Amino acid sequence: MQLLKLSGLFAILLLTACRPSEKKPDSVLTATLKGPSAMAMIKMIKDKPVLGKGYSTVFEIKNEPMQVQAMIMEGKPDFAVVPSTMAALLYNKGQDYQLAAIPVWGSLYLFGSDTSIHKWSDLKARRISLMARGNTPDVLFRYLASVNGLEADRDYQTDYSFAGHIELANAIASGVSDLGVISEPLVSMVQKRNPAVKPLLDLNLEWYNKFGDSIPFTQTALLVKRQFAINHPEIVSEYLDRLKESVEWVNSHPEQAASLIVKYEILPDSALALVSIPRSNLKFALASKEKKGIQEYLKVFYNFNPLIIGGKLPDDEFYYQKPAD
Repeated sequence: MQLLKLSGLFAILLLTACRPSEKKPDSVLTATLKGPSAMAMIKMIKDKPVLGKGYSTVFEIKNEPMQVQAMIMEGKPDFAVVPSTMAALLYNKGQDYQLAAIPVWGSLYLFGSDTSIHKWSDLKARRISLMARGNTPDVLFRYLASVNGLEADRDYQTDYSFAGHIELANAIASGVSDLGVISEPLVSMVQKRNPAVKPLLDLNLEWYNKFGDSIPFTQTALLVKRQFAINHPEIVSEYLDRLKESVEWVNSHPEQAASLIVKYEILPDSALALVSIPRSNLKFALASKEKKGIQEYLKVFYNFNPLIIGGKLPDDEFYYQKPAD
């Protein structure tokens, strides 16, 4: 019965996240991700603010970063949320999008039912399930493992058999996978459905244990289409102000935010959303103000494997600069 409930729940999440929205000429389309990214902008999703001189706001909420990447490669969204490493990769591959802001600052955890695991050395000879080889959860885990003395396929096994983070979370919750790296809100969801599964290593904390405040964990990027920003700088400025207000509102009004997160089918119940909000590390910062930290963050991945971000660190044009800055 537990397996059936979990399968049904994740199937619902998968279906509800893929409903397309219509893009009109006088609208602003945002492609975001089900989870902390959509949670951060939930007040905007609810308010549907009209920007500039009559531009409506439209949101498409996707399950996986690759779905948003596909939209970016077609030039569809005016704003898009992807992992920062993917943002750099797309920019270096010639996609005409700039990094405008950072809304999420780390929401990844190693999860499993073996509570004897307390430190990295406890992972020796274990099998770790990871999603999407080369994407942030995979690379971040392997990097942190390496600086703690563990090398993939020498000291532990890697498993990439799950197509996406929902499938991986379902496998961890049902016991098909013993250990895996997942993010909020799936962390809270899995723990609620199967209390025997626990967060074993907080990768956000492990990052700061390694770097302190010298390199912030700028995990998630809000991108803006360059031509849209050139044509409508006032709309971009207003959009960023609204997103900042939304993030601050979610953090200061978690119960109301939790209700909206359920209403817009980001999560299935408000108690779960309420637990997930503080774990999601929501904070708004303009990319232009965090440029040095973002570059250092990307440099970690570049030094680990340059191809992760497209073979080079992005240049200054990667960073959107508000005209008033």
